[in-house]
Amino acid sequence: MGCVSSLVRRLFNHVRCDGFMGRALMREYQDFGQFHFHWADYVVFVLMIVLSTGTGVYYGYFKKEKTAKKLPHADVEDAAKRTTDFGSSKMNEYLLGSRKLKIFPVAMSLVGSYVSGVTILGTVSEIYNFGTQYWLIVVAIVLMAIVVSTVYLPVFAALRVGSSYEYLEMRFNSTIRSIASIMFVMDEIFFLPIILYVPAIAFSQVTGVNTHIVSGVICVVCVFYTLIGGIKAVVHTDAWQIIVMFVSVVIVVILGTVYADGFTDIFKTAAEGGRIIFGNINPSPYERQSLWAVLIGGFFYWTSFNSVNQTMVQRYMSLPSLRNAQWSVAIFTVGIVMFISVCCFAGLLVYNFYRNCDPLTAGLISNDDQLLPVYVMQTVGNLHGIPGLFIAGVFGAALSSLSVVLNSTALVVLEDIVKGCFRCKLSEKSSAILVKTCIVVLGGIAVSLVFVLEKLSGILSVATSVTAIAAGTTCGLFTLGMLVPWSNHKGALAGAIAGALMSGWISFGSQISFAKGDLVSQKLPISVVDCPANVTTVPDDPFYDESDVFPLYRLSFHWINPIGIASTILVGTIVSFLTGPTVLKKLDADLLSPIIHKFLPNECFPATESETELTRDNTAQTLTHLLGNSRAGPKMDHETVAGGKGPERNMK
Repeated sequence: MGCVSSLVRRLFNHVRCDGFMGRALMREYQDFGQFHFHWADYVVFVLMIVLSTGTGVYYGYFKKEKTAKKLPHADVEDAAKRTTDFGSSKMNEYLLGSRKLKIFPVAMSLVGSYVSGVTILGTVSEIYNFGTQYWLIVVAIVLMAIVVSTVYLPVFAALRVGSSYEYLEMRFNSTIRSIASIMFVMDEIFFLPIILYVPAIAFSQVTGVNTHIVSGVICVVCVFYTLIGGIKAVVHTDAWQIIVMFVSVVIVVILGTVYADGFTDIFKTAAEGGRIIFGNINPSPYERQSLWAVLIGGFFYWTSFNSVNQTMVQRYMSLPSLRNAQWSVAIFTVGIVMFISVCCFAGLLVYNFYRNCDPLTAGLISNDDQLLPVYVMQTVGNLHGIPGLFIAGVFGAALSSLSVVLNSTALVVLEDIVKGCFRCKLSEKSSAILVKTCIVVLGGIAVSLVFVLEKLSGILSVATSVTAIAAGTTCGLFTLGMLVPWSNHKGALAGAIAGALMSGWISFGSQISFAKGDLVSQKLPISVVDCPANVTTVPDDPFYDESDVFPLYRLSFHWINPIGIASTILVGTIVSFLTGPTVLKKLDADLLSPIIHKFLPNECFPATESETELTRDNTAQTLTHLLGNSRAGPKMDHETVAGGKGPERNMK
């Protein structure tokens, strides 16, 4: 124990020395490109790439064969009865893992669906520039998990959807399904280059390797293991990539905390700099990070993404039961709350280090998203392998997000656009070719758009705007269908148009106002007293009068999503009433959320036609509506709801 303690003390002293050296380097260098990887950092990074590729090969060739041999004989008749989700057992395994994946890998993949390099670097810069009010987003995330598990997830589990957008055709019609699925595909295409570009810049600046070479290599690796391994490779690779990402950030935070002499000094410095903000109750919707904007806007945004987005629903449905899916949401919530909290604390660490010399003002970096990478290089850069681990974590986040998008978008193209919209019937071979071609094409598009993103910086704002439009509108459509029983397809169409126009109007209008200089982000005060001699003043940042800007354009970005959802539901409900509401007695209860089942007439819960099919999918939302026990059929374990032990549904 004495030897271990001595080693730890020497390591911490080394970190402190490196930290002081970091301050000297900050004075000496004006270019972040001066800091480079050691060979140990390259080894750590390459190891991550090799493991990613190896996982894809394993699940693409070896594990798949073993799984096929382990299929129980007793399930053959049942499997034939419910056929397959995508026309063949091979495609079902490729896209949904035959609905037999495990809880923990799926939960980690859910984390990977949301967390990317943008999340890691962007959260740090948000705390550094605007304070800790955003940290309360973790409360909104917990509330989101409760709503997703009780309102939305039981519906998808009961219907056994492969694509979440199948629900919209069951509930409304194929037109609504097509609109939502096309919006999803366009949204993901805009998001792909951002996933690649941000970590590629960070890697390029510490290695000198061209950004396009980095993004190209990473995309090829991701496309390769996604292509041959399907969702199993994606999920299991995501799991360990997220672990590497979390460990890398935690190590940086621990070493940074030791250098800063503990938590007390960090929070004291942050408080003196005005960064500790948790009670901003300003009711103005123009306030960037008020308590209400973070809690309400954050709740709606996280719910819209995690409740109905295909990247999430596909993973929920790859599990064998509703209960397993709910557990995965719970683990995902714990993981994402921990990770975001670590990133928020890292923002305070970065502020503590640069409190007397803002690196952006000093010319050390050119973008706020470079704050954490330059901090890592200056504080622990001499601990060979640590910067490599950190960059590997950032790229692990990028790879996990990219693989999730590739796999999910390919599924939507197959099921919702080719089969759903164009009504094409494809063979197993044709389906496989289409899905894999989509993955390759999407990878090529991602790499190509990196060139555009580099030349036209405004595309980042455009992509963010499109994401807000798609997320709010689609969540509004699903909510309209699940919580408003009398809504019809005309109301859904009108609501979708209203939601998209409203959120698009606000989002694009605000981005144009920012580009013209009519709107300015009001960052918290910074200091340059310890900067090099050529940096002596802080740029003027007086209060900017924005009263002449159109009010909707001045709204905090947190409110765009709630407005889109509310517009879709409100207009959809009104139009449904005016055009003839849906007759409740003819509506299947499984199409509605279980929280409103008690308000539905008995006709919504009809008896099944045959004795063997009497037992409905035995989920919590239908148990209270079974018609007695007079015609008892074979019992079914409620753990098999999502796994498909129940009768095949024929929703038209």
